[in-house]
Amino acid sequence: MRPLACPITRAGTKMRCLKKVARCFGPCCVPTYTQSVPVRLSTRVKEANVNDKQQEFEKYDFFRSDRFVNDPYAYFDYLREQSPVLREPHQGIVMVTGYDEALEIYNDSDRFSSCMSTTGPFAGCPIPLQGHENEDISGLIEAHRDKTPFSDQLPTLDPPKHTDHRALLLALITPKRLKENEEFMWTLADQQIDTFIARGECEIMADFAQPFAVLVVSDLLGVPAEDRIQFRKRLIRQEQEQGGAGVGGVADREVHHSPLEWLYSTFSAYIEDRRRHPRGDILSGLAKATFPDKSVPTPLDVARIAANLFAAGQETTVRLLSYAFQVVGERPDLQKRLREDRNLIPNFVEECLRFEGPVKGDFRLAKKPTKVGGVDIPAGTFLYIANSAANRDARKFENPGEFRIDRENARLHVAFGRGRHTCPGAPLARAEAVVSLNRMFDRTRDIHISEKVHGPPGARRYGYLPTFILRGLTHLALEFDPVSGESE
Repeated sequence: MRPLACPITRAGTKMRCLKKVARCFGPCCVPTYTQSVPVRLSTRVKEANVNDKQQEFEKYDFFRSDRFVNDPYAYFDYLREQSPVLREPHQGIVMVTGYDEALEIYNDSDRFSSCMSTTGPFAGCPIPLQGHENEDISGLIEAHRDKTPFSDQLPTLDPPKHTDHRALLLALITPKRLKENEEFMWTLADQQIDTFIARGECEIMADFAQPFAVLVVSDLLGVPAEDRIQFRKRLIRQEQEQGGAGVGGVADREVHHSPLEWLYSTFSAYIEDRRRHPRGDILSGLAKATFPDKSVPTPLDVARIAANLFAAGQETTVRLLSYAFQVVGERPDLQKRLREDRNLIPNFVEECLRFEGPVKGDFRLAKKPTKVGGVDIPAGTFLYIANSAANRDARKFENPGEFRIDRENARLHVAFGRGRHTCPGAPLARAEAVVSLNRMFDRTRDIHISEKVHGPPGARRYGYLPTFILRGLTHLALEFDPVSGESE
């Protein structure tokens, strides 16, 4: 039997195109197997099973169906089996599921732009990409950048502007400031646990993770104590109203250009006030911060950096904490080991990030014709870097589908991205998780999943964020025995 050749790549034997020939984009071609000798029955059965699996995964649109919301991993594995770089058939987006390939893209801002990293093409693409597949479209991107969604936020910036703004951010969160903030975390964790410990149960996200994350960043950035309750109310309400899926939802919904206007105006006012009336506090330090060339950022520039840290810090921490406590509640054997040896907690956190990281994936736009993993990528191609898939690439992580508390290379995950756009909230999320686990272990015994909410072991009911950007639970109900003296 003679296999068909793709009309774009001219790949001959053993190649099959996921799209109809008239719509083929070349990189969508994937390996298949043909042979002219008689096929044994067992082989035919195996091929039939493979075909059924292939039809199942190709039937649903990852970006517009909720089919893969609860469990995206089987789909990612299927894609990687074909190729770690593969164009999916519904939206024409190149799916990057390999670890090495993900790092290659993350570390190369010359070939790949972050201009629409949080939305891809799904909030509308104002850049006229058609007809420029063989050109360098860097100038075209810049000409239309201010019309793209979230164009004023750090994750969508490219060098040199990104370099300047990230340097400003790093000047705000110095090692000294992070250490001071971590000391505050221990007190804050206790204060938050105080609100529910006597009940012997909690909804870990609403009762602990969300308010904890907001107040930690508030302290880091020096929000005045009298304003922190307002921050907590405004930001947690936004989180709950959006269902945690304000960006990257699988359902069609309006995506606002800038959903953090309240933070922008509030921090702009802080900076303007401190520039007029320095007080020697953290906000006064923010007001004096400069770009690397010593130029002074506008109050809005500083406000955007602060707002991004709030958004990044809250999302990553809430998702990380919910999964970490889910594992603790589901695995009494691991909980026992962590309670007995607290030195295991940091690596446990890293394995949580590898196994169920808070960011499912991120987009890049090819600025020029290039190759990744041997696959041709025309200029103007949207690529989806599936962090969740890269973190389960067997070429990098042995037995990647197994949760190992002592995995030696767990910290090499890409849960926070990599390169220039590594999540600025990563140090906060790690510290918050370590502090939270320690304090909950100190003040409770036998943390377990609430069966009345989630069902019995083996028949659990969990809900996940309906988004292709974020990965995380919507709710997690826990029960526990308070240590002596904590209960009513």
